[in-house]
Amino acid sequence: MNIEYINPFIEASQTVLKQIASLDATLGKVFLKTAPYKSEDVIIMVGLTGKIRGQANFSMNKRFAMKIASCMMMGMPVTELDDLSKSAISELANMIMGNAATILYNRGINIDITPPSLLMGENMQVMPNKMKTICIPLHVNEDTIVLDISSES
Repeated sequence: MNIEYINPFIEASQTVLKQIASLDATLGKVFLKTAPYKSEDVIIMVGLTGKIRGQANFSMNKRFAMKIASCMMMGMPVTELDDLSKSAISELANMIMGNAATILYNRGINIDITPPSLLMGENMQVMPNKMKTICIPLHVNEDTIVLDISSES
């Protein structure tokens, strides 16, 4: 995948996390992942079509997902991932991907995104078929959201 395609996802992630959840995310070391790879307890998947064909997966542990949902809901306590908190973190991924699509569009790269799907479970493995995966770790204090972008090219 072209490196110029990755930066809009990083920029959008940092901007939306700051604006919507008041969280500052710093970029970790970006690297290629080989499939299959293990994931955290919570994954939000968003499909990509157009110039970039593949998927974006946001993964985090359940505790951090609850913290993000709480931040998005003005500090309301979140003690479990119920329908409201799942909707909140899914919408966060949707906003990040929408912003990334807009940034890419402004650079002449057209993509569309699918609605987010949320998966939860222990010991999950992800295996993007015939795609390369770039791992983008985003650190928020002691926590991490991992954004994996898998594409055909």
